[in-house]
Amino acid sequence: MYIHQRKNWTKFTWDAKVITPLLGEVRHRQGKILGVMQGLGFRLQEETVLKTLTLDVVKSSEIEGEQLNPEQVRSSIARRLGIEIAGAVPAERNVEGVVEMLLDATQRYDEPLSDDRLYGWHAALFPTGRSGMYKIKTAAWRDDAMQVTSGPMGKEIVHFEAPSAEKVPAEMKVFLDWFNANQDIDPVLKAAFAHLWFVTIHPFDDGNGRITRAITDMQLARADQSKQRFYSMSAQIQADRKTYYEILESTQKGDLDITPWLTWFLECLLHSMAQTDETITTTLKRARFWETHHVTDFNPRQQKILQLLLDDFFGKLTASKYAKITKVSTDTSLRDIQDLMGKGILSQEGSGRGTWYTLVAF
Repeated sequence: MYIHQRKNWTKFTWDAKVITPLLGEVRHRQGKILGVMQGLGFRLQEETVLKTLTLDVVKSSEIEGEQLNPEQVRSSIARRLGIEIAGAVPAERNVEGVVEMLLDATQRYDEPLSDDRLYGWHAALFPTGRSGMYKIKTAAWRDDAMQVTSGPMGKEIVHFEAPSAEKVPAEMKVFLDWFNANQDIDPVLKAAFAHLWFVTIHPFDDGNGRITRAITDMQLARADQSKQRFYSMSAQIQADRKTYYEILESTQKGDLDITPWLTWFLECLLHSMAQTDETITTTLKRARFWETHHVTDFNPRQQKILQLLLDDFFGKLTASKYAKITKVSTDTSLRDIQDLMGKGILSQEGSGRGTWYTLVAF
């Protein structure tokens, strides 16, 4: 028996002795992050929000196996929020759709959620009316059975079966009435309930996971009472995707005591907030660097490499990698690198073919 087949299935119960301490820790970290961000100044807040929202969009799509171009996502978000960035690039239609949905959820978090608003999100996710090669019903509730499966065709394993299509309109009305009403429940716990509740109904032909996470972000924005997002739940879910699917499956096959789900959700949230601490540290480090070198002369290639080194540079910086990234010859890249070493910004590690370069600590 699935959870939605039980009588009064949305009357969830939980063990307060287990959940209350975790919730208290989440609320403490939440307040700490918001306090730190308010002290950073407008420009650094913008930068952190842009980084968080970009991560949220990219990772939410990755959970569903879709790889989006991070630079397109970043450029789309920056343009819509009026944030000026260097090197903005045009975004493809599928990128624009996911960005549009997330920003609608988080920037208009205090407005009611309706079936029409959800239809708009769904249409934005599937602008061609297709999911991959398959035509799907868009901007409307599904009209067919819905199973979550894995495995090769003909040998699929059914992990979950959602409520029948004819029940979806009534189930969604109850959900939306609840979501839009004020309850005597902590807003963070409400985000956990909303996540489980919506994904269990699975009201659309496709895109249910991404819309579930947008609803979660919307409710977390309500919990923060802020349009600014400083932590990414989707990024942490992606990092722990196997456990995420396992806890969802066991909860949907369990009884109405959802203590294990709430525990996982709150711990996931705490991990995402810990990641925010690292993001803030990176942001401050980058800001201090450019403040220190505000009169230092860098050419555009050097600026690009330094931005990468101060952010999420993968691997070691070599002369050939510098040349490839900046699209110049190895000789030109070496001249740029030697200039940065002369300015005390890069140091050489290793020797011969094993030479690489690192930022000097500052």
